[in-house]
Amino acid sequence: MNELVKQYVERIQPLDETASKEAAAHIANLTVPPGSLGKLESLAIRLAGITGETKPLFERKEVIIMAADHGVCEEGVSAFPQEVTPQMILNFLAGGAAVNVLSRQAGADIVCVDIGVKSDLAHPQLVSRKVRYGTANMAKGPAMSREEAEQSILTGIAVVEEAVAQGVRIFVTGEMGIGNTTASSAVMCALTGTPVKEAAGRGTGLTDERLLHKIGVIEKALAVNAPDAADPIDVLAKVGGLEIGGLAGVILGAAAHRCPVVIDGFISSAAALLARAICPLAAEYMIASHASHEQGHRLLLQELGLAPMLDLDMRIGEGTGGVLGLTLVDAACRIVREMATFESAGISGGEAVTSE
Repeated sequence: MNELVKQYVERIQPLDETASKEAAAHIANLTVPPGSLGKLESLAIRLAGITGETKPLFERKEVIIMAADHGVCEEGVSAFPQEVTPQMILNFLAGGAAVNVLSRQAGADIVCVDIGVKSDLAHPQLVSRKVRYGTANMAKGPAMSREEAEQSILTGIAVVEEAVAQGVRIFVTGEMGIGNTTASSAVMCALTGTPVKEAAGRGTGLTDERLLHKIGVIEKALAVNAPDAADPIDVLAKVGGLEIGGLAGVILGAAAHRCPVVIDGFISSAAALLARAICPLAAEYMIASHASHEQGHRLLLQELGLAPMLDLDMRIGEGTGGVLGLTLVDAACRIVREMATFESAGISGGEAVTSE
């Protein structure tokens, strides 16, 4: 493993049990029947353990969109042409995409990172960290070199470092890259042994015939490259994507700084699986936002041991589901910080209060 990546892995610590217990004790004294706030209570306790603060507050939130292209698009695995990747990036930067709308609602900033787009892009708000001009066609050989895979992870870590220095304390994973559900399915299958037909979905809207073709391409890529499940960097290099590696770096960097990471959909969850393979403790810092409509995502969440907060049949990516999850994070934090306790409200016999 790259020495810098190793250094960050060693910084990731277990959740703060003291803060979690203090948060649980505080919630038990709020003016509601015990357990009546359901998953919001467990989320608040989890956030306390992640941050080490009984009553965490996230004033600055950031969506990190990693963008890259995939050589496997040569195999016809997507319903959209590769030209859509740079076009959508410009849409993000102009503020016109779904993730922009939802981020404005959630009060979150967006950082768009060119980590591997096939074409040259110039925009004052674009963070240019290009590792290479898209991956190679993994159906014919490795998607990238091991060094490039490690560099993609380090890029994600570096973006988090810059954000934390500016006061960001919570992150949402987002991505853009035509063909990235193919790479994500391959990463999932390589790391978990899941059959390709169970992992691969329709992505941008493939027909039955083209879905079967996509499955065949993924099976071929796995056979040609024989990625080593015991070596996550090898898996990333052989059948992954630059944005997947970048998001894995975001997760590792955030965990090293005790910042929660709200995981978006299928591609982001594949990156989360990769991050967990690199450092199992990183999973404790992940919060699953939603269950994507993309086939394989629920299996991926189960593998990660994460329960999604929302189920809206979404499969857009970009970070959209993650941003919606921020609303629930804010709700959990406000409950802990703002709700009265039985003592402060002058209500006696809290144990006798019942719900309708």
